[in-house]
Amino acid sequence: MGVIGIIYESRPNVTSDAAALALKSGNAVVLRSGKDAYQTAHAIVTALKKGLETTTIHPEVIQLVEDTSRESSYAMMKAKGYLDLLIPRGGAGLINAVVENAIVPVIETGTGIVHVYVDKDADEDKALSIINNAKTSRPSVCNAMEVLLVHEDKAARFLPRLEKVLVTSRKEAGLEPIQFRLDSQASQFVSGRAAEAQDFDTEFLDYILAVKVVSSLEEAVAHIEVHSTHHSDAIVTENTEAAAYFTDQVDSAAVYVNASTRFTDGGQFGLGCEMGISTQKLHARGPMGLKELTSYKYVVTGNGQIRE
Repeated sequence: MGVIGIIYESRPNVTSDAAALALKSGNAVVLRSGKDAYQTAHAIVTALKKGLETTTIHPEVIQLVEDTSRESSYAMMKAKGYLDLLIPRGGAGLINAVVENAIVPVIETGTGIVHVYVDKDADEDKALSIINNAKTSRPSVCNAMEVLLVHEDKAARFLPRLEKVLVTSRKEAGLEPIQFRLDSQASQFVSGRAAEAQDFDTEFLDYILAVKVVSSLEEAVAHIEVHSTHHSDAIVTENTEAAAYFTDQVDSAAVYVNASTRFTDGGQFGLGCEMGISTQKLHARGPMGLKELTSYKYVVTGNGQIRE
């Protein structure tokens, strides 16, 4: 690519991950962290540069922007001719600002309004395990589920079982319980707060789960099409035709059948660390490793050939 700019917020590990991936793929990198992570980012970059001094790679291929103000971010967005690619890593506000304002080419690493749909032919025990993992194992990350869709044939029996796992059992274990945001049908079977329209378009990044009861597989897919950020979405079903329909119709970077959405990760996909998870279609989609940070050119060697 050439010179890659990374604008990120409060996760210092992005500093080392982004720098390592950029170097391994033959790129220079300009890092701009949030102010809360700057001191740690500075220490990491200092250590990386010290390591590079023992190699043939010039230490200055890694740069850390000292100015953590909003102005420095906008300067990177406008740095056409200096940056070949810009990648935002952070929340929806940061990503939207970069996509809307950058004149430098951008790879949009997406927010995750992640859905799990429990089909009428789902194995309930399997669904409970998948949802528990997808929601509670690490709720602050982009591959954690935010919305549960349940087929109406399952709702009366399944939702009380889910409440026991996500609320009652967690309270008994001294863990933070999940707060439900329920549509009118779901509220007939479990307790929680009534869902507002925006709850189905919110990346909570917290112990909060929006729940909706749907009448069909087709309604679930239609809901996902409207509300998903096309990051990761899952179906739990023992019906192979339903699974095939879901994977064909849901237009997300990662679509799961009977598995947790928490697998959408560079390490889990065998890519090593990741630069981010792209929700766009050109040119990278899903977890981005070394391959996604490279481009190509054609070298044509002839002996005087001309085109007739």
